[in-house]
Amino acid sequence: MHRAGSALPARPRAGTLLITLLALVASSLVMLTAPGARAAESLLSQGKTATASSSEGAGYAASAAVDGNLTGTRWASEWSDPQWLQVDLGATADLSRVVLTWESAFGKAYEIQASDNGSDWRTLKTVTDGDGGTDDLAVSGSGRYVRMNGTARAGGYGYSLWEFQVYGTTGATNPDPGTGGAVRVTGSQGNWQLTVDGKPYQVKGLTWGPSVNDAARYMPDLKSMGVNTIRTWGTDGTSKPLLDAAAANGIRVVSGFWLQPGGGPGSGGCVDYLTDDAYKSSSLTEFAKWVDTYKSHPGVLMWNVGNESVLGLQNCYGGDELEKQRNAYTTFVNDVAKKIHTIDPDHPVTSTDAWTGAWPYYQRNAPDLDLYSVNSYGDICAVRDTWENGGYTKPYIITEGGPAGEWEVPDDANGVPDEPTDVQKAEGYTKAWSCVTAHQGVALGATFFHYGTEHDFGGVWFNVVPDGKKRLSYYALKKAYSGSTAGDNTPPVISNMTVQNAGGAPAGKEFTVRADVRDPDNDPVTYKIYLSGNYATGDKGLVEATWRSTGNGTFAVTAPARLGVWKVYIQAEDGHGNAGIETKSVKVVVPPVGGTNIALGRPATASSAQAGSSGCPCTAAMATDGRLDTRWASDWSDPQSIQVDLGERKSFSHLQLVWDPAYARSYEVLVSDDGDSWRSVYTTTTGDGDADDLDIAQTARYVKLNLTQRGTAWGYSLWEFGVYS
Repeated sequence: MHRAGSALPARPRAGTLLITLLALVASSLVMLTAPGARAAESLLSQGKTATASSSEGAGYAASAAVDGNLTGTRWASEWSDPQWLQVDLGATADLSRVVLTWESAFGKAYEIQASDNGSDWRTLKTVTDGDGGTDDLAVSGSGRYVRMNGTARAGGYGYSLWEFQVYGTTGATNPDPGTGGAVRVTGSQGNWQLTVDGKPYQVKGLTWGPSVNDAARYMPDLKSMGVNTIRTWGTDGTSKPLLDAAAANGIRVVSGFWLQPGGGPGSGGCVDYLTDDAYKSSSLTEFAKWVDTYKSHPGVLMWNVGNESVLGLQNCYGGDELEKQRNAYTTFVNDVAKKIHTIDPDHPVTSTDAWTGAWPYYQRNAPDLDLYSVNSYGDICAVRDTWENGGYTKPYIITEGGPAGEWEVPDDANGVPDEPTDVQKAEGYTKAWSCVTAHQGVALGATFFHYGTEHDFGGVWFNVVPDGKKRLSYYALKKAYSGSTAGDNTPPVISNMTVQNAGGAPAGKEFTVRADVRDPDNDPVTYKIYLSGNYATGDKGLVEATWRSTGNGTFAVTAPARLGVWKVYIQAEDGHGNAGIETKSVKVVVPPVGGTNIALGRPATASSAQAGSSGCPCTAAMATDGRLDTRWASDWSDPQSIQVDLGERKSFSHLQLVWDPAYARSYEVLVSDDGDSWRSVYTTTTGDGDADDLDIAQTARYVKLNLTQRGTAWGYSLWEFGVYS
């Protein structure tokens, strides 16, 4: 099937817009001539979930036919017969009219059909002589799902609709999923659906991040987004407040259970699933306990056993042993599924992994799973291909997904992952949902990542509400799940962010950051500038930078003292709880020093020098060779020293010490005229590494560092020991 990104031949569009506009005018006139017959009807389809048999690509998704944009966005199918487009109205409605606004590729023959469950269809209207433009069709009947089933195209292209509008009346809304009832995976091969108390249920979800104690605070917001499901990774005695708050807001929970190595590749320790019967037995007992505790809770949707362990086992084992362990792990998952089914026959059991490469193991060893689950981000649209090519016989849900992750994007000029923009992240969620809903009858929904409030490196990358601020991604998901963001005040949009001297900003000096910022609602915007040392120091926290605004979206930011690649963030807030956040990397380098380095190339000696460790020999002379890729390194003990002979008495005013991560916390600078009698000119006990710039005005032949306390468990190591006149 055609997928997004494949090249398509261009086809003519001349006159299409005019024809469509004229057709819309005609349609409007028709509507005005019979107000009495349609006075009570409402437009039911706009913004609702739409799916299709195929699409030309990501830009022509089914959702484009119900977005209310009559001339700018459209659904387009593959170039074959038959094809269909359907919309889920969210509740059963009495149907009165269907309006199809065709692009130039129209249906010559098609049926308008309705269904209560999305599987069993009844025909309300048959068209055999379609001529394009706008078809305004009176219909009679009811249903929750309405479909255009195209049987004959008018030309060589596919079917293409600017808009598919369904009118009627309903007093119902989306069914409340939190009021009890059995959860089932129903249907047959390729035509499955999830049901709750016999009613169709599409998972529209997010993974859960806040404390369970804050569940009552955040669940109403999730409900307002159209979220009906959240996913957790662990279930235990602390889970009840979360389940209670979810059920109170008509939300259900994919309740997880941890298995090692879980939570990500290699994390959580390594288990031998072939021999560690004690671990398996205790896990099975623990899981059974909480299933029995919560099996009747109206907040439970399904049980999820394990997270990313099939992939993670590669960090514990290799070769044939890895294959054995993966088979043993998925066999144990099946044991857990069987046990859960004996305790709770009313909720499905699934298991999550980080890649679809885990599915063959589940297919072979875990037949008692009711459905599969997978975490997939930038490559989420390929999950369908994997399923179709793999011969699988169970449906699936996406249990994590969203914009491309750190591991999926190319590196920027500073060699670190190039984080997507706010706009790209929002588009990533929209595309992901489109790919999920396009796999009709197999993909049963998604819990995207992540409803979290952390305001740190990972939180800015993935959270839709970092520090409680709603982002473009939040509203993209709200539109996907609830159908509309009409009337919402939305975040500032940041674009074209640049960092001056991004490849070499001197430590402690100012560098310039700028961006274009617009607020869709014309709200006054306030700014904050943050820095993250994730790549430089390993600290994922965000700290507010020292910065000043220079006007017109331009900021002077003081570079950190610590060398390495940092992330700088612009956060634009609108005063209504929304924020736009954009980030770029900046490489903090050694500050330049004026004057002449009179130590360059001069003889240097040291108390010791490493000969055989990584990157060594590391002789004293390497600290005065003018290169920042060679270093002196001492033995791993205190005290140590290094000195340089300037050749004769010379005057100098500045020292620059460029430390490797193995730095000195306490040291003394001494000078001498003869190499025997020394006088102290500087002492510190608070050294913190990186570059020490010391204003020391002296005249001497020898300059010496007496190093008395290491800052790390290693020795002392200097990239450069500069003495400047």
